Amino acid sequence: MLLFTTCREGEKASTDFYSSALFRDVQLKAVFPDSKTFVDCTPKRPLAEIVDDYDDAKDQPDFDLQAFVRQNFDMPVRPKSTFATDTTLAMEEHLTRLWPVLTRKADDKDPRSSLIPLPNDYVVPGGRFSEVYYWDSYFTILGLKAQKRYDLIQSMVKNFAYLIDTIGFIPNGNRNYYLTRSQPPFFSLIVKELEEYDSLAADHYLDAMVKEYRFWMAGIDSVKDPGDAAQHVVMMPNGTVMNRYYDKGDTPRPESYKEDHALAQQYQGDQTKLYRDLRSAAESGWDFSSRWFRDGRSLITIHTTDIIPVDLNSLLAHLEKMIAKGYTLRGNAAEAARYNKAADLRRRAILTFCWDPAKEYFYDYDFVAGNRTEVRSLAGMFPLFFQIGQKDIAEKAALVIERDFLKQGGLVTTLTDTDQQWDAPNGWAPLQWITYRALKNYQLDGLANEIRRRWLRQNTRVYEATGKMMEKYNVMDTTLIAGGGEYPNQDGFGWTNGVAIAFKHETRYNLSPR
Repeated sequence: MLLFTTCREGEKASTDFYSSALFRDVQLKAVFPDSKTFVDCTPKRPLAEIVDDYDDAKDQPDFDLQAFVRQNFDMPVRPKSTFATDTTLAMEEHLTRLWPVLTRKADDKDPRSSLIPLPNDYVVPGGRFSEVYYWDSYFTILGLKAQKRYDLIQSMVKNFAYLIDTIGFIPNGNRNYYLTRSQPPFFSLIVKELEEYDSLAADHYLDAMVKEYRFWMAGIDSVKDPGDAAQHVVMMPNGTVMNRYYDKGDTPRPESYKEDHALAQQYQGDQTKLYRDLRSAAESGWDFSSRWFRDGRSLITIHTTDIIPVDLNSLLAHLEKMIAKGYTLRGNAAEAARYNKAADLRRRAILTFCWDPAKEYFYDYDFVAGNRTEVRSLAGMFPLFFQIGQKDIAEKAALVIERDFLKQGGLVTTLTDTDQQWDAPNGWAPLQWITYRALKNYQLDGLANEIRRRWLRQNTRVYEATGKMMEKYNVMDTTLIAGGGEYPNQDGFGWTNGVAIAFKHETRYNLSPR
């Protein structure tokens, strides 16, 4: 919970505390029902002193752990709000009124807080998530853009550029316990959205995009042969380099400590590998999903770091294209050509390793097993979102979407019900948007518009019944209020709001860098 002065110092400070007996005992004895609560608490005095006092006092017969925590930590601060939902308002008017509730002002520096301070205003998801989240923010920004809120969009872009500049990458969220991982790299898409307001955005944020790219490509010089892997990079059978999700940590996630620890007690293999795979799934944003399970059903079989994700590589191909665009704007043709070539190689690799011509859909690729995974998910629509593939491929994928994924409330995330939140029967706003825009790219408007209609109908139905926007929805049983999963459903909710507004304002535009 110590704030960093540099990335390396911050990781060490937080690691020291998160590996202490005090932290372990608070989490495993469930002093707080939600593991995230304790990591968001603020120590009232230096952590080293608190830890030493705990070590001295914990074995006393009358020691009360809960009282000790209350004496030494302030509970997480949730901004007070007098906001009250008025369900007589149309949904978009309600969402517009929610922006101030979900907006946080530039942070004051608190050296004892786990919060990484940001220099500009930003929008949080809501619920238990009181900090900015990386990939959530892109879909929130879609709604802000539809309403011409370029002031707030610029603030958020500047915050992400600041994180890249000071830390070297954009962490999962602006908390020090997220310093071992990022999230799906949407920064180049956020910059792309800003271009309508700032036509030179790719130039203005080029240095940040390049630095983020270096984070994802770190270790590339050490992969020499097919199957070699280092950090996020993997050499494929044909010599192409692709990427995987990879968290640097190999211990339980601080914000989900007791859950990760409990799973490890059932695990027969290398627990450090299990912890890294859990953490790396969190970097994907899909925590958790059958996408990452070797048997397609059980969390205990998670093997995230063995998988080449189709969505991650599609996003990185866009980042490469946007960097090339930035260099073109600066008149550096050689660097532009280098990044365009990298993007073209990656796009071909996605078609080679992720497109299954027999099953007519895009899949993740297990580079350890040497074959595509069996799990069909909406991640398979990311290549088409970036126009990777000809129209015949899009038409075949669209048939799969309509036949297998389209439900009464929108699109289901995967086709398997595992009790994990990124599986059936849940639908998520970002994946509705990705699939919708992917289909629109190929003029498959009928199915695209039906997805939009069903999703907005489900949003509206739940809003009118509860006055809330949910993090995720059960799209298969539309009589239910929301979806289930790893933790209680959250309301707020940034990316649901952003996508709903964007859908309401939808007009045709091109996502491809020009």
